[in-house]
Amino acid sequence: MSACVPTRTSDSSHTQYVHPPHSPPPPRRRRFQVAGADVSASVAVFLIALPLSLGIALATGAPLQAGLVAAAVGGIVAGRLGGSPLQVSGPAAGLTVVTADLIHRYGWRTTCAITVLAGLAQLGLGCLRVARSALAVSPAIVHGMLAGIGVTIAVAQLHIVLGGSPQSSVLDNVRALPAQLAALHPAAVTVSALTLVLLLLWPRLPGRVGRLLRTLPAALVAVAGATATAALADLTQPRVELPSWRSHALAGLPEGPVLGLVTAVLTITLVCSVQSLLGAVAVDKLIASRPGQSPRIGRSDLDRELLGQGSANIVSGALGGLPVAGVAVRSTANVRAGAVSRNSTMLHGVLVVVAALLMVPVLEFIPLASLAALVMAVGIQMVSLHHIRTVTRHREVPVYAVTTLGVVLLGVLEGVALGIAVAVAVSLHRLARTRITHDEREGVHHLHVRGQLTFLAVPRLSRALHLVPHGSPVVVELDGSFMDHAAYETLQDWQKTHTAQGGSVELTGRSPGSGVKVSEPTAVGATGSDPVTGDPRAGCRCRPWTPWRNHQCEVPPSAPSSPPSSSPVDRTGGKPEERPSAGQAGGPPEGPTMTDAGEEAGGSGKTTTPTSEEPAATDRATGSEPTAPGRPADSRPTTPDGSAEPEPTTPARSAESEPSARQLVRGINAFHRNTAPLVRGELARLAREGQQPSQLFLTCADSRLVTSMITSSGPGDLFVVRNVGNLVPPPGEESGDDSVAAAIEYAVDVLKVRSITVCGHSGCGAMQALLASEPGAAQTPLKRWLRLGLPSLERMADADRPWVRLAGRAPADAVEQLCLINVVQQLDHLRGHESVARALRAGALELHGMYFHVGEAQAYLLTEADDSDGEVFDHVGVMDVSA
Repeated sequence: MSACVPTRTSDSSHTQYVHPPHSPPPPRRRRFQVAGADVSASVAVFLIALPLSLGIALATGAPLQAGLVAAAVGGIVAGRLGGSPLQVSGPAAGLTVVTADLIHRYGWRTTCAITVLAGLAQLGLGCLRVARSALAVSPAIVHGMLAGIGVTIAVAQLHIVLGGSPQSSVLDNVRALPAQLAALHPAAVTVSALTLVLLLLWPRLPGRVGRLLRTLPAALVAVAGATATAALADLTQPRVELPSWRSHALAGLPEGPVLGLVTAVLTITLVCSVQSLLGAVAVDKLIASRPGQSPRIGRSDLDRELLGQGSANIVSGALGGLPVAGVAVRSTANVRAGAVSRNSTMLHGVLVVVAALLMVPVLEFIPLASLAALVMAVGIQMVSLHHIRTVTRHREVPVYAVTTLGVVLLGVLEGVALGIAVAVAVSLHRLARTRITHDEREGVHHLHVRGQLTFLAVPRLSRALHLVPHGSPVVVELDGSFMDHAAYETLQDWQKTHTAQGGSVELTGRSPGSGVKVSEPTAVGATGSDPVTGDPRAGCRCRPWTPWRNHQCEVPPSAPSSPPSSSPVDRTGGKPEERPSAGQAGGPPEGPTMTDAGEEAGGSGKTTTPTSEEPAATDRATGSEPTAPGRPADSRPTTPDGSAEPEPTTPARSAESEPSARQLVRGINAFHRNTAPLVRGELARLAREGQQPSQLFLTCADSRLVTSMITSSGPGDLFVVRNVGNLVPPPGEESGDDSVAAAIEYAVDVLKVRSITVCGHSGCGAMQALLASEPGAAQTPLKRWLRLGLPSLERMADADRPWVRLAGRAPADAVEQLCLINVVQQLDHLRGHESVARALRAGALELHGMYFHVGEAQAYLLTEADDSDGEVFDHVGVMDVSA
């Protein structure tokens, strides 16, 4: 039931069902039906799975029937019970090395028992709901593991391609290659070469005929072509042998050392689980990027997926099959073939069963060299250049390289352990790495500390601090989020010594509450200006998103009569900062300045005592005047003697009363001083290369929505369009304003953005105006514009449509309900624009709906309900990034 619909009580005595308003009609019970898209997708996946299953069984040294058993069980059991509807499970190339080693050590029947135990372990992990924790493994480790497995597979299968037999380890296979090359088998090489050529060229067939032929999987065409050639040419070579199913070996009791068996179970569990969970996340991304208005498919339930994979491994191992995991190649083919439900995965498993029972005579024509070439190509593809570029960009090449070499030389579990150790070491190095630079500009020494300031950096910090001449002005910039006790004491002791010798110290970059005290020089106390720039507005110590009033930071109270340099000043939460009025000696000569009472020079001279808890003067959601804690709504600020302060005759230093030009200039100065040096290089690059944003972000003009803040974006990331109500005029709408349509066309056709996000927000004034609008009222420009929101009102009033809701709770009121519905409605308008529709059909564009709750500072993304009960805005959590 939709979260926005109140709970209803039903009377069982009524025989006629009365359909309540604003709720979807009850679903009709239907017989089991299979969509045509699922049937065609299952055939495509089956044609890929059949040769790959035989090839992987051949590569592991298991009975060839074991590959078919695993493919069938993965399709039927994991497809039915798993949490990823379109992921196809079966024997995976990533398990080839592990399974081959187990068969070599313990034999086939014990390997099947290990598979059963690994399935039980997966069931336990699924019940503990730890599936999301598996995604915490560094991608560099996962990619390195797969690359190491791919190298091992490729080297081993190369021997079969050349007509020989592989050895038990990679090093042995490499040593035996010269002898194998000297004793080539022409028939095997010919069949393997033909298989590889077809695999390489088939996906690249040009023209309309090529597009039609490419509907057949390259793997099937390659194996079928090589088999037909070998049969027609009467080439003598080993072929597939499928003995009778009556002699098929099932699982037996595990035999071997307990520690070795436990290690084997853990290895199978780790590889199967990680590969399946990462595959499920990848399938979700493929589904989201699929063009067209296909039926909605829920996101993967990773804990359920782990339970499904565990059940499949139990059944597969018990029936004498290979270990089962999610397979990327088959899953990708399933999604791209247009599958719409888990029925396609299950049907592919049924087709494998039919083939295993009825197509044995045909399968026995396949040359083993052709299957080996197919598996070798899969192994080579596991060493992905895209993954290598990604880890290089993120500076994780050591983790990737160590994991790959460890898997190749030592084994999967050992390689992963080494990769984890290196990843931890790299992370610790990055956390402990501190860069300290010292330079002098215009007589002021600047000490810049980048990174976390811990005891490990104290020696270098001390050396840098003691290079500063006595009595000189110093600015220490702390660009980090942590300072331990040793670094704090070192910095504080040096600061006291330096100020005692006549120097001045300014600390910047520390978060409030750090307790680091900065002694102001007399010059600063006298002028109220920054010791470096001389800017009187530099006294503001606002850091990103500290408390402010309309972007003007709260001015702490101060006593104007106190000597400016009589005591240390805590800029980070200690004693209040002290400033003289502009009329004192040494004050800045130009322009109106701020007194320590927060008023402009020449004002009434009265002092106010604002508190840090005092809210902004106007509550923008309600339009009411909030009050400070403990003060009546109709009272005014008081002076220090307790009397009521008269209304100020001159503007005070606040967002409401300060001249807008003054606010603008102060903001620009702060940008030039603090932000411009950090972004100048990036902006220069963007100026040279032009803008290349990845997203079009269409949101409301509300001043509380800071797009760069809530999306953590920077220059060049977002192409932003803002208007009242985040409205998108439908194509052909006579709104008198084509700016939104022009921006959409420019972003999609010229800038080639990859996604468009429509973002609504709580307390939207436009939605309130829509709800309160009266027909026949005078038409103003604002009301003419808000007519574009009428379809949202009609959608809200439509009883046949399920309402849009938030995950976990119902909308707070009608305004929030309309804000949510409006996002969905504007997405529908977007799809009607020709440029957007064309990009969606080509798979080059994604549309996203977003809702930002201002009071909660919480973003919600539009998703679909698991019960198909309308659209749902779900919380955005940490793990949604990796998903």
